[in-house]
Amino acid sequence: MDDGIYDSRRALGGFLRARRGRVTPETVGPTGVSKRRRVRGLRREELALLAGISVDYYVRLEQGRATQPSAEVLDALARALGLDAAERLHLDTLAAARPDPVPRTRIGVGLRRAMDAMDGLPVFATDHRLDVVAWNRLGAALMGGLDVPGRRDANNARFVLLDPAARDLHPDWEERAAEVAGQLRVAAGRHPDDRELTGLIAELADVSPEFRRFWASEEVTMCAAGRKRLRHPVVGLLELDFETLHVPAGPGESGLVLHVFSAAKDSPEAAALARLA
Repeated sequence: MDDGIYDSRRALGGFLRARRGRVTPETVGPTGVSKRRRVRGLRREELALLAGISVDYYVRLEQGRATQPSAEVLDALARALGLDAAERLHLDTLAAARPDPVPRTRIGVGLRRAMDAMDGLPVFATDHRLDVVAWNRLGAALMGGLDVPGRRDANNARFVLLDPAARDLHPDWEERAAEVAGQLRVAAGRHPDDRELTGLIAELADVSPEFRRFWASEEVTMCAAGRKRLRHPVVGLLELDFETLHVPAGPGESGLVLHVFSAAKDSPEAAALARLA
């Protein structure tokens, strides 16, 4: 993928460079790393020292002139950079010899039945491009009218970044928008030949300065669990627990992510969801 904002040939180097800029001498404290500096983060020579690799080899990695580093080198770089689990997986993806083929999206009958059976919980499913591809009635109502044609864009990235209604729905809009950019970066690393994904990223970068800012950070995000705040026009402000369930992909398919929201029994949020249902 090379659309002017994302070049798969330089993705590994760009990610390493961004993560290197995030590390400070205070966080590593090794001998040989100077605390007096004019630049943010570690120098290339310092990171190479920490990782136990030659400076020349590390420079070639950042410049895209060295490819397919060994597992041992990736381990050393991940330790030196202090990568979390999501960042380490992204590093492995960028360093892989072959990208994943462009997948197709398939929503099985069983999955739709399971979502409909969860009628007391808001549920929706997204693919790797953040297209909302399936939902139950409560999920559609909670997330801005997914089941009403023309109400909102079915792509969650476009909705969050480009639709003013998203800022009303998400009180923590900056955090949600940053998540979107991080999720798309993960998808771009996995599927660099996906032209639909290329077009989506280029469109967002062209229209949204906020997206350009989040994208430039090189942060990566993978769906997990936690709590999110939503402001619904009918039932008001909600603070809901959420879980993301990963639906395994068949050959040539995109693995779907199921987003399930819930509230504690007898809580005001549970009563609000019951009213919305």
